[in-house]
Amino acid sequence: MTLDPAGQPFPVPAQSPVPAQSPIPAQGAPIQSAVWSTPVRRTNVSTIVWATIGIVLAALALMLVLVYLSTFLGPGALLVCLVLALVPLTLVILAVRWIDRWEPEPRPALWFAFLWGAGVSIVTALVFDLGVQIVVATSGVARPEGDFAAAVIQAPLVEEAAKGFGILLLFWVIRGQFNGPIDGVVYAAMIAAGFAFSENIQYFGVAMLDGGLSDLGVTFLLRGVISPFAHVLFTACTGLAIGFAARRASGSRYLALVFLGFAAAVLLHAIWNGAFYFLTDDASLVGYYFLVQVPLFIGAILVVAMLRRQEERLTLRRLGDYAAVGWFTAAEVEMLATPRGRRQARAWAAAQPQARRLAMNRFIVDAARLASVRQRLVSAETLAHRRATARAIRQGPGADTAEEARLLGLLMRDRAEVIG
Repeated sequence: MTLDPAGQPFPVPAQSPVPAQSPIPAQGAPIQSAVWSTPVRRTNVSTIVWATIGIVLAALALMLVLVYLSTFLGPGALLVCLVLALVPLTLVILAVRWIDRWEPEPRPALWFAFLWGAGVSIVTALVFDLGVQIVVATSGVARPEGDFAAAVIQAPLVEEAAKGFGILLLFWVIRGQFNGPIDGVVYAAMIAAGFAFSENIQYFGVAMLDGGLSDLGVTFLLRGVISPFAHVLFTACTGLAIGFAARRASGSRYLALVFLGFAAAVLLHAIWNGAFYFLTDDASLVGYYFLVQVPLFIGAILVVAMLRRQEERLTLRRLGDYAAVGWFTAAEVEMLATPRGRRQARAWAAAQPQARRLAMNRFIVDAARLASVRQRLVSAETLAHRRATARAIRQGPGADTAEEARLLGLLMRDRAEVIG
């Protein structure tokens, strides 16, 4: 049995599916065998097609939003507000990069998430609001300014539903890359960042038109500096729920988890909007922000940090399963599954030729993905989820097993290139 870096054994759970024995145990040198001698495609063609279509459609929706905003702001004001909106967007993207470092998500999926939030979600909210206005106008009932129902009920429900559907769409299309709660948070944050980006342009523009630079400054301080992560915090609830459900649930339990996350997102969004509706003076708003929002934000940071640490431990444990049957050496497990090992590996690769440097990066990333796939296999066995699930219906009953074999092939090819 292989030992981890701390000298503890890596037990293979008796109830979990044991990985296939490596044809030739890893000895730290290039190995040729049937497992990795066959060329392996890194990306399925259908995934590329769907990603391209999704990105193009979402980008068109964003262009439609920008055209709509330019009609009442004007090109000059739109440009100013767009530049200001980049400030909170940059803060969120930097946070996402930190969260996503352990097992980076595919760039096209992240672009789609951002464009979905900035384009499709905004268009959905605008169209729904327009429909409500038409219904109200035809019914002859006047809609008051600052309508409570619109701010505290309609907006949270519609906006969080639009953003949450984007996360579900990513889950359905790239199921093999959606491995747990951290992935859910990452995609939710990117969708929320896109939504806040477009919404900030609108709010900054309205403030500038109504009150000039002074109002614009106050609005930028509130939305761009004090609360750039507000939408991220809301939508992250849905992303977390989908991520947990992806790893641990199926059927009605899956739907219950997703609904619970969505309900939490709507509730937090409604509380935030309600505060601005009821607390009209600056002192009350500041007090609310520090008493309610700051603790929530700190709690969210602690939860993400805990999940990141859990993801690291999971990678170490699951790669240990493969080391126990000869796929990796103990030194390779430490290199691939510990922050210190990764830093040392990347520092070494930085001085190597580009091909070897890229192979090392792929080696590390694919190992984390392999650990996530194995965790799904272990969870499916442990929780007796062998029956047909929504994922199995779409991908086939052996989807995870096939992905495991694919990643093992990629990893052995990467290792051979790293060793040279």
